[in-house]
Amino acid sequence: MLVLTRKVGESVLIGGEIEVTLLDIKGDSVRIGVKAPRETRIQRAEILEAVGKENSSAADAGSDAEKAILDAVARSRGAAQG
Repeated sequence: MLVLTRKVGESVLIGGEIEVTLLDIKGDSVRIGVKAPRETRIQRAEILEAVGKENSSAADAGSDAEKAILDAVARSRGAAQG
């Protein structure tokens, strides 16, 4: 990880097309601005992590539901044959 020190108003260029500017510092928070081409996706890491966890939970719930359905079908077939 590259670690840089910047003052308010100073920028960092990434790949020549992305500019990150330190806009403000208040207490333990900083405001940054990002200029990038429209096709560049810019997302907060904590949002991506939350979405990933939610997707995993949904996939787990889906597989649990699928198992319950298959079990119910198997039971109904067994009752019909018995």
